[in-house]
Amino acid sequence: MPSNVSLEHNPVVRLSYGLAALGQGDRLIPWTFERRELRPNDIAVKIQFCGVCHSDLHAIRGSSRFPLVPGHEIVGEVTAIGANVRKFQIGDTVVVGTIVDSCGHCSSCKRQLEQYCREGVTTTYDGIDRFDGSITHGGYSNEYVVDTHFTYHMPTGLDPASVAPLLCAGVTTWSSLRQWDVTGKTIGIVGLGGLGHMAVKFAHALGAQVTLFSTSEDKLADAKALGADAAILSTDETQMAAQASRFDFILDTVSDRHPLDPYLRSLKLDGTLCCLGIPKSMDFSPFLLTTGRRRIASSGVGGTLETQEMLDFCGRHNIVADVEVIAAADINEGFERLERGEVRYRLVIDMATLNALPKDAA
Repeated sequence: MPSNVSLEHNPVVRLSYGLAALGQGDRLIPWTFERRELRPNDIAVKIQFCGVCHSDLHAIRGSSRFPLVPGHEIVGEVTAIGANVRKFQIGDTVVVGTIVDSCGHCSSCKRQLEQYCREGVTTTYDGIDRFDGSITHGGYSNEYVVDTHFTYHMPTGLDPASVAPLLCAGVTTWSSLRQWDVTGKTIGIVGLGGLGHMAVKFAHALGAQVTLFSTSEDKLADAKALGADAAILSTDETQMAAQASRFDFILDTVSDRHPLDPYLRSLKLDGTLCCLGIPKSMDFSPFLLTTGRRRIASSGVGGTLETQEMLDFCGRHNIVADVEVIAAADINEGFERLERGEVRYRLVIDMATLNALPKDAA
């Protein structure tokens, strides 16, 4: 919906403000826009923190619908509730992730695996509202309106800013580790970034024997501090050769194209290499699948069942992301640092630093 429609003539919208890319590849700037008014099962959330995901940067540079307000790792306070809402009360601290709606009736949705909805999900930003056809705007903003089915209570006792990345980086790695049931197994994690550092924490807490593979020697000590039992410099051919046929499961979190053969060789018979990074193309020798009955697989973000399971697990085990909190005004510099690989391991915007535009500029 255009941002210049007067609320006086359209009572079913509420004015919001945030940070938006007005066109492909643009820097984020302050922007005023409209959100829907609450439906019976909706709540309004005053956003306190929003995580910065690498996919936000991809969306800004890709074929998204502009203007684009990114952000799908949301922590905030409930400020209003719809007529049918019983799950939450005003004042509750809640979290919202990457999915805000799905068809609700396909086989995946009925299993609360909404990420695999046969009709496609409605994403937190750059999605299409299933009721009014409007484009969703994300969490780099002062407020979000969301159906309670896709909203979760924040675990008590955890730092809110550090919880935000659990809603994407966290649940994406959690879903894979749970699907392949890593408890008690020997597993590898490739890459120590936003996803990789969460994967190490989860795998360790789940009771796996964890080895981290990285091209950065200076991250090896970090990996052990996060819970890895071993850390391997993947550019060292001697170290990599020693890993042959060791692992039941390897989770690859690297998004750039890179050789997969060293990791396939590291799998045991019937081992699985799960690639979360999804480069445009993959570099591997199919023969290596045949010689060890090995598999290459992938996995999406979690649905409502896995997200709640992950949040409960994090509450019990005191697991959060390692974050750096930044001001809203520093987001463009933050994207530059993210692209250079300088972030350890997740940026989170303090949305209290987001200022509303003057009325004459809105």
